[in-house]
Amino acid sequence: QVQLVESGGGLVQPGGSLRLSCAASGSIFSINAMGWYRQAPGKERELVAHITSGGATNYADSVKGRFTISRDNAKNTVYLQMNSLKPEDTAVYYCNADLTRSRYGQHMDYWGKGTLVTVPS
Repeated sequence: QVQLVESGGGLVQPGGSLRLSCAASGSIFSINAMGWYRQAPGKERELVAHITSGGATNYADSVKGRFTISRDNAKNTVYLQMNSLKPEDTAVYYCNADLTRSRYGQHMDYWGKGTLVTVPS
């Protein structure tokens, strides 16, 4: 069993900061990439940030310079530091992990249940 659990969501004023965490647990051999996605009301899910096992990152244009993704491989945890938050950042944020459960196991995608971030106008 593999489970991803997000935490850190909440309500923050425009210009404020928030840090999201996502911990992967269970039978895990290796995590390749982890990422954060978000889905705002009435909109489709979109990629926010992504990080590989080697530390390479990429971000949606809308969050570049404001958000920072990082990971602690020893803890199987990924973080999203969100600064200068805007109302348009309001969404449910989902954690994603691409991992294998054994040395020669196939790569699988796992998703957390999401954590809500609200930035009022």
